[in-house]
Amino acid sequence: MKSAVRIVSPCGMLGYGFPKESFNHAFDQEIHGIVVDAGSTDAGPHKLGEGVSIVSKRAVKKDLQIMLAKGIPNKIPVIVGSAGGAGARPHVESTLSILNEIIEEEGYHAKIAVIWADFDQDYILQMQQDGKIKPLTENIPVLTEEVIRETTSIVAQMGHEPILNALHEGADIIVCGRAYDPSPFAAVGIFHGMDEGLSYHLGKILECGALCAEPGTTKDSILGTIYPDSFTVQSLNPKRTCTTTSVAAHTFYEKEHPYFLHGPGFMLDLSECTFTEVSTGVIKVENSKYVPSMTQSIKLEGARKTAYRTFVIAGIRDPLLLANIEEVEKEVLEQVRNYYPEIPKEDYSINFYHYGKNAVLGHNEPEPFRGHEIGVLFEVLAGSQELANSLCANLRSTYLHYGYEGRKSTAGNLAFPFAPSDISFGPVYEFSIYHLMEVEENPFAIDFLEVGKND
Repeated sequence: MKSAVRIVSPCGMLGYGFPKESFNHAFDQEIHGIVVDAGSTDAGPHKLGEGVSIVSKRAVKKDLQIMLAKGIPNKIPVIVGSAGGAGARPHVESTLSILNEIIEEEGYHAKIAVIWADFDQDYILQMQQDGKIKPLTENIPVLTEEVIRETTSIVAQMGHEPILNALHEGADIIVCGRAYDPSPFAAVGIFHGMDEGLSYHLGKILECGALCAEPGTTKDSILGTIYPDSFTVQSLNPKRTCTTTSVAAHTFYEKEHPYFLHGPGFMLDLSECTFTEVSTGVIKVENSKYVPSMTQSIKLEGARKTAYRTFVIAGIRDPLLLANIEEVEKEVLEQVRNYYPEIPKEDYSINFYHYGKNAVLGHNEPEPFRGHEIGVLFEVLAGSQELANSLCANLRSTYLHYGYEGRKSTAGNLAFPFAPSDISFGPVYEFSIYHLMEVEENPFAIDFLEVGKND
């Protein structure tokens, strides 16, 4: 076992970007892993359902070029978690395509491990029938066969186990499908014999890049070092500093309980953790405990298409309209429905958002409206793009020319910033599967690829 294991997190999301100078500061000493998270459900189910990325190909390639330049020549494994944003097959394949471009352009040779996180509908249906799947929380409904059949993209969050297997096989680059965010980081420490609790707690902090520093950001690099009885965190940019407060605060990030963090097959107990500044900007953390679960469960994520969206953005400045906007919108909506009586009301929905007047908190907004103008966004959701477009066009023209009481002009209720004003968004998705699945062994398949020139 090594006396210390050092892991570099370039940034909080692959493709967010980071200063090359910060990243390079880490390599004045031995580094054992370059690990970056690439996925999140924060942006909702669209990326999973549509098979598209959170960030641009250009940005991902730029980040990976910097990482591979340090990783491959120095035999430091480069690990990407939740590739492409959602970690499904299209996202993983897109990341592999970018890696292949870089390897060919730079003349590298690399052994790539690809860990797939996809599950087909028949497998999920069988597991459901066997009683192996349960809702993640109480407000999530029990799965039905209909929902499973309608969910075309299903992934599960992997733990450290398959990543550990890839490291044992000597992979230079590991591309993970959907992964529990700290797992790719934790795998490096566990691979080198370090404590699971310390490895996972450090992974929890590193996965967001320099967000644990002051000033915090996801667009900068951080270094974590695991020892047999503790770990340390420090910024790689002299303009940022880790403090006991900033590191402890980030431990609470995205957790439902201040002390306990549930992961695939374990719980992290942080109730006895201590945070100590051992030197300027270097924070030591101790007493993170890894508690194995009685059963091994992994979190499933699935997205299904529910509708198509069309929306319009416009400005409103007339004080008469602003004073009565909710009532006017009720009447506009009624006119649209009367124009299309052949379309059942349950086949579509129309929503209004008033930016500058209660758009964020709605009726829970404690402050009264005092503005002189707002931005209004209205959206139409329907079963087809054509229907959403048609309804939205009628809604827009009705709203634009609606004659509310006291109006002196005959038109011009809305100021449009763009032409055309109507924006066809495309498919709308929902998380139709957000459940835990009990498994008895590692269900994640691994492929190994030899890529590039072998000198």
